[in-house]
Amino acid sequence: MTSVLLLAAEKESAEVTDWAARIGWVVGLALFVALVYWLMREGWKWRGTLQGDLPELPSAPDDPGPARLTMTGRYHGSTTAGQWLDRIVARGLGARSRAELTLTDAGLDVVRPGASDFFVPAAALREARLDKGIAGKVLIEGGLLVVTWEHGDRLIDSGFRSDHAAEHNDWVRALTSMIETNSTEGAER
Repeated sequence: MTSVLLLAAEKESAEVTDWAARIGWVVGLALFVALVYWLMREGWKWRGTLQGDLPELPSAPDDPGPARLTMTGRYHGSTTAGQWLDRIVARGLGARSRAELTLTDAGLDVVRPGASDFFVPAAALREARLDKGIAGKVLIEGGLLVVTWEHGDRLIDSGFRSDHAAEHNDWVRALTSMIETNSTEGAER
């Protein structure tokens, strides 16, 4: 009976793992992932090269005036206006980051720790709206504050998400009011 148990135990024993083949597959997979990452990075750099005609971003004036509104939250990126998937990466506009927005009579100041800050002059503001997505970030309907502004010969949509989403409506009202005021002043001149 013991010989029968030994034969049964031998039949159920696991096969020895072929470590050379397993290591080869792991190394191959790691190289494939590295190649895909490298191609994505090259694509990002190429997109920045294609958008190299984008002028330097304006910086905030020394005395922008008193703050009308302030907001902390996230900057989710910028796209060509009306093309929510056409991300703009030139001049650091493609880098997501924390953001501190300040609206003054001079314009919109966007301070981004760890990324390049930029300023949108009041005369360059074109539209403010609530939307649900922008290049790689989709939220619930109305979960994203999108500001359309003109820079050089381009219209740009920039997406922001406040830490307190209830602030978005106040921002849309204030920006729309500022845009309407600037457009009527421009028409009178």
